[in-house]
Amino acid sequence: MSDLNAAMQRFLAASIGAAVAELTSLPIDICKVRLQLQKPMPNGTLKYNNMFHCGLRVAREEGPSALWKGATAGLTRQISYTGLSMVIYEPIRNTIAGGTPLEDLNFIWRLAAGGTAGAVSIALVNPTDVIKTQMQSTTGKPKMLPIIHKIFAKEGLAGFWSGVQPNIARCFIGNACELGAYDQAKTWLIHTDEIPIQDGPMAHLGASTFAGFVSAVASCPVDVVRTRLFNQAGNTEQEYKGMMDALVNIPRKEGLRALYSGFLPLFMRKVSWTVLFFLSYEQAKKGIGYVENV
Repeated sequence: MSDLNAAMQRFLAASIGAAVAELTSLPIDICKVRLQLQKPMPNGTLKYNNMFHCGLRVAREEGPSALWKGATAGLTRQISYTGLSMVIYEPIRNTIAGGTPLEDLNFIWRLAAGGTAGAVSIALVNPTDVIKTQMQSTTGKPKMLPIIHKIFAKEGLAGFWSGVQPNIARCFIGNACELGAYDQAKTWLIHTDEIPIQDGPMAHLGASTFAGFVSAVASCPVDVVRTRLFNQAGNTEQEYKGMMDALVNIPRKEGLRALYSGFLPLFMRKVSWTVLFFLSYEQAKKGIGYVENV
C-alpha cells in the first residue's frame, strides 16, 4: 500500500469515527461550554447548577434541538482536525521510533507524536472552533454566516485565530493523552500475556476509556481558557488580552476552581467521544482494509 493510499484510508476512517462521536456526544459539549462561560447573576446565583440541570434547562427553554447547536461547525472541525491528526500521527510516531518495534516504543515518544499531530492540526482549523463555540454559547438560533461576518468585521482574519495559543496547548495535551495514551494502552492490552485480550472492540474500549480520562484531567484548565477566548472573538469588549491574561485573571477573580469549570461534562465528553471515536475508527479501518505499517 502506498503512503498516499494509507493516508487517505486513515483520513476516511477518522472522518467516520469523528462524525459518529461528535453527533452522539455534542449535547454534553453544549453543557460544558455553557458551564465554562457562566458567571454569577446579579443576585449571586448561577443559571446552571450542574451538567444535568444545564442540559434540561437548555432543552426546556431553547428546545431539544438546541443541544445540537453548532453541529455543522462541530462536524467540520472534528473531521478536518481529527482526520488530519490521524493522518500525520503514525508517520510522526514511526519517525520518532526509528525502527523500534511498536510494542517496545517508549510511552513518551507516543505522547510527543500525539501532541505534535494535535498542535499542527488545530493551528490550521482554529476558525472552526471559534465559530462552533459562539454558536453553542448563544441562547438564540445562531447561524454560521452572521457569526463569521461579525468576527471578520470586528477583527479581520485574525479574529478566527482568537484563542489559538490555549487551543494549541489544549490540543497538544489532549492529543498527546488521547492518541499517546490510547496507543500505549492498546499495545499494552494486546501484548501483555497476563491479559488475554485480542485486538478487537474490548481492547479498543479499555484503551479509549483510559485515554479519555487522562486527557480530561490534564487539559481542563486550558480548555476553560480557550472557551473564554473563543467566545469573546468579534466582541467590542475584550475581557481577556490573551492566554496568559486569562490564566491569571480567571482564578484571581473567580477562584482556582474556575479553571475546572465544567469538568464533569468535559470528562464525560472526553471519555464518551474517545470511546465512540476509537471504536468507530478501528472498525472503519478494518472495513476499508487498512493495514498499519510500523
